[in-house]
Amino acid sequence: MVDKVLIVDDDVETLRLVGLMLQRQGYQIIAANNGNQALTLAQSEQPDLIVLDVMMPDMDGFQVTRQLRTITRTSRTPILMFTAKTQVDDKVTGYDAGVDDYLTKPVHPAELVAHVKSLLARRRPPEESPAQKGYVIGVIAPKGGLGVSSLALNLAISYSSQTKSEVVAAELRPGQGTWAIDLGFPDADGLKRLLSMPANEIHPETVENELVRPPYGSVRLLLANNQLDSTGLNCASDQFEAIIKSLQTLSPLILLDIGANHLPGIDQVVSQCDHLLLITDPFPATVERTRVLLEELGTHSFSKSKLINLVIVNRVRSDIQLSVHQVQEKLGHQITQVIPPAPELAYQAALHNTPLVIVQPEGLVAQQYNRLANFIDERVKK
Repeated sequence: MVDKVLIVDDDVETLRLVGLMLQRQGYQIIAANNGNQALTLAQSEQPDLIVLDVMMPDMDGFQVTRQLRTITRTSRTPILMFTAKTQVDDKVTGYDAGVDDYLTKPVHPAELVAHVKSLLARRRPPEESPAQKGYVIGVIAPKGGLGVSSLALNLAISYSSQTKSEVVAAELRPGQGTWAIDLGFPDADGLKRLLSMPANEIHPETVENELVRPPYGSVRLLLANNQLDSTGLNCASDQFEAIIKSLQTLSPLILLDIGANHLPGIDQVVSQCDHLLLITDPFPATVERTRVLLEELGTHSFSKSKLINLVIVNRVRSDIQLSVHQVQEKLGHQITQVIPPAPELAYQAALHNTPLVIVQPEGLVAQQYNRLANFIDERVKK
């Protein structure tokens, strides 16, 4: 479910800017411009979080907080007091009234988002966490440019839509991320911040705080930037392991965008996966690379008791490439799914910062992703 945030401020520009900022993070926004309206909406809409100003004409934020704490429906709703009042006495009054956090204006957008995420993460009771570790699927290819990132993202959205389940998808490619640009997210440094931390400080709560929600189903994303100064973090093997272990506690299904097989600690990453999707295309050189990678995975980094499924991502018409039968024959391995070429659809998706499966939810590409999602769901439930 998408978290719902009620923003209360008598300044229209603040409502607009804060609302837009949080909408881009995937939150559903409700707005009120005075205390009485805030009390009414808080009871009728039951938001997951309230961002509340202090200085308002009819009733100040302290009074609103005290009243919210006396109402059963809102007595435990997290309240972030967001105000220009910076004195210590004001902060003490806010906490005495019952706010959970106090943040003063002006503030950097990333700091506001971090406070919102932290409050929402604390609100979730322990029993909402999965009873067992989430099922981890790594998406990998024998070389770059085969559509690993696009497949991982679109599969996550399809899976959530088909199963109505939570999904976390993570770009494990520092300095090579694409999702933030593809979807229009301004902050792509979640993975970088985690990999820059000591491994023993990476816990489910810190990872949760770096996840963003696109407005498509119950999907959360860990984003990587595409900056050269992040590529050196590829060697942070202990941090990668801690991130994956934390992700396993946050969702029933975790999709890892591993990319091409050149991550220095790839053995460590792949060994934590329950299942691999190996992406290829029907060209002789790529098929040979895929054959070699399959052999390597089977000999040292991926247990033979675990699943590997092959997915072909086509980029050109079928009459100028190998057939599915020929690819299967060369690899000695069944092809699980074929994603058809769709250059016009890809252009529209890029133009509107929207995933392929959302641009044409009933189209052939979306149907193939849905089939793959259903196949994955059968494995997750076993």
